[in-house]
Amino acid sequence: MDQPWQGDAVSLVEAFRAGERSPREELDATLAAIERSNLNTMSHLDVDRSRSMAESADVSPPFGGVPMGIKELDLVEGWPATRASVPFKDEVASATDTKIERLADAGAVFAGLTTSSEFGGVNQTWTKLNGATRNPWNPDRTPGGSSGGSAAGVAGGIFTIASGGDGGGSIRIPAGFCGLFGLKCTYGRIPHGPSSGPGNLTAVPGCLSRSVRDTARWFDVSNGFDARDPFSLPRVEGWERDLGSFVDDLRGKRAAIVVDIGNAVVAPEVVELVQAAAEELIGLAGLERVDVTVNLPNVGGAWAVSGGVGIVETLGDKWPGCADDLTPAMRMAVEVALEHYDAHAAVKVERRRTELNEAMADLFEQADLVLAATNPDVAFGADRSIPTTFGGLDAKPMNHGALTIPANIYGNPAISLPIGTSSEGLPVGLQVLAPHFQEQLLLDLALVWERERPWPLVASGYPE
Repeated sequence: MDQPWQGDAVSLVEAFRAGERSPREELDATLAAIERSNLNTMSHLDVDRSRSMAESADVSPPFGGVPMGIKELDLVEGWPATRASVPFKDEVASATDTKIERLADAGAVFAGLTTSSEFGGVNQTWTKLNGATRNPWNPDRTPGGSSGGSAAGVAGGIFTIASGGDGGGSIRIPAGFCGLFGLKCTYGRIPHGPSSGPGNLTAVPGCLSRSVRDTARWFDVSNGFDARDPFSLPRVEGWERDLGSFVDDLRGKRAAIVVDIGNAVVAPEVVELVQAAAEELIGLAGLERVDVTVNLPNVGGAWAVSGGVGIVETLGDKWPGCADDLTPAMRMAVEVALEHYDAHAAVKVERRRTELNEAMADLFEQADLVLAATNPDVAFGADRSIPTTFGGLDAKPMNHGALTIPANIYGNPAISLPIGTSSEGLPVGLQVLAPHFQEQLLLDLALVWERERPWPLVASGYPE
């Protein structure tokens, strides 16, 4: 076979079970597609290990035999643990993350590590270690970040599904830029670790997928408490089994359209597309549209400073000797944290978090669902500085996270839905936010949209 499977992961498993394809054949097609690709989606391949997994794959488990991209920031024992950063280029993982072990137990075949932004810190996947990862809808543009290699690989037809993580939008942003489905779950739904600290309590694991049912199956496999992560939540069963069971519960739910979530600058064309899609989705799902008052504080600066402290801890005594090896954004994050983060700054960050939590709680007292843009504009350049202007508008500082960061700090779930393309032919995402623990309601809302407005599973022209 010349190409990897162009459907979703669930249908690939069904093809394996029917004898239409084999895991080894699928992996070989995936590896060949990686070799041909101009997208730079992978940071590490271990062909012998991947083929061993494929040869021994049992296709009866949920992801039996499915070649899967694993995000560079996730740990697989024996594979590089680079953090997408030059100072760690020779580090090797001594253990496998719990969430990744659960995927292996579910039959997944690890195709390799996908590229990420350095430390997962920005929404552009370009690093000194790996170079620029490119968007299959237009290779001159970024797939976003930090889960950019995962998104580009899935949208580029290389593998059907890949792991991601969302600490400030790093699943939703690339999903929006690449025309994929992305769910950022309630904090703690999928455990971190082992030996992983909570950081600034914003990052959650997840996946980039082509379909709602693929994401539901991923959560069936990955969610549930782990004693090594005391912040993790009890297991919830039936994510895929119960898809569609909550559609009737959507009727009459209060939905507010707030394209800019109150304080972001959004390009006019994106506003138009998101507004139209949000209105259509409200009608399709039988939601009740309501107007809300939004008073979210600007938390981008606090999010960035607290994240910078985590990078300082990660670098340890490698700093300042490694300063020139870091990308400019991450070097600046470290310098700002070292210069400005003290007891007073810590108090300010926690106050801002409390203000945001109160404001989000107020918002969800007014509405059950909030519909907004995923990104302020379509995908920007793959290897250029992150822009601060677009559509004739000047963007505010941290504008590229202003739409997604609030859900990370508050810890509530949110999805990005593909809603079509801009006049440039680039995907646009609709973000829907819900209160804590309402992922299954969001999945059913996404299912309504997927059934009525199915999106392309891969970008036109890919794989090559």
